[in-house]
Amino acid sequence: MIRLQALVVVALWAGATLLLGQLGWFRRPRLAERIRRYTPGTAGPAAPVGLLSVTSFREIIRPLARSFGDRLSRVFGVSDELAIRLARAHSPLTVTAFRSRQMGASVAALGIGGLAVLAFAPPPMVGLLLLIGLPLLTFLVLEQRALAEAKGWQRRIFLELPVVTEQLGMLIGAGYSLGGALNRLSQRGSGACATDLTQVCARIRQGLSDVDALREWTRLADVDALTRLVNVLALHREGGDLGRLISEEARTIRGDVHRELVETIERRCQQVWIPVTVATLVPGVLFMVVPFIEAMRLFTTG
Repeated sequence: MIRLQALVVVALWAGATLLLGQLGWFRRPRLAERIRRYTPGTAGPAAPVGLLSVTSFREIIRPLARSFGDRLSRVFGVSDELAIRLARAHSPLTVTAFRSRQMGASVAALGIGGLAVLAFAPPPMVGLLLLIGLPLLTFLVLEQRALAEAKGWQRRIFLELPVVTEQLGMLIGAGYSLGGALNRLSQRGSGACATDLTQVCARIRQGLSDVDALREWTRLADVDALTRLVNVLALHREGGDLGRLISEEARTIRGDVHRELVETIERRCQQVWIPVTVATLVPGVLFMVVPFIEAMRLFTTG
């Protein structure tokens, strides 16, 4: 317990030093900072960089947080790279920023667990669970949230794809080129596919071909129906009746969505019977146990 209190005191001292080091009335400015404002060609006061400053601490912690977070996520079976998940969900965070926030939340959870152990003095096993389980749970919750956002974006693409494919087929059948049809869908739409198509059109304007930009989208989205659609769109320079092929692919994708919807409905219908079965079996078991116990009592006493 004394060692734990010493660790908490050291952690509080380090945090207070980093916090107070950013306040002007507490930190003595260096000579370079004092004469910086009088030097021509300088933009303003520089950020404080020292041995115990937030900037230097951040530069040390961020690479460590990224490497440690990647290893820990692989230990718990998360195979998808975080960069792909963040890009798939259109997150504004980089991998380093996400891992830093994740490690910060885990350290905060560790501090809360340490304060709970000091305040309530639970049994050793409960204290160990608070000190180890709470930070680990915080880490896994944030990791699962990033994974759920990426899968949710994939789900939205899959559900929007039949309508987008039909609109694409009608535009190409009306005389639009593939690039023009993609650009119009990105401007007129507002869903997940329209957002991704905006990036596809931006990549085309950067010099990438339309097929290569679409294949780049398929690798990022990782949706089977989208991969099949892009394989059909890759034939726009070879096939004469591309609108018909796109319409057939739209019917196929709509059939996939309908099949998955039927499977979900059937699964939920089966789940309805679980509480009914339990509610029926429990009273039946009780009615069977009472006469059985009474018969055993009669046989043993007789």
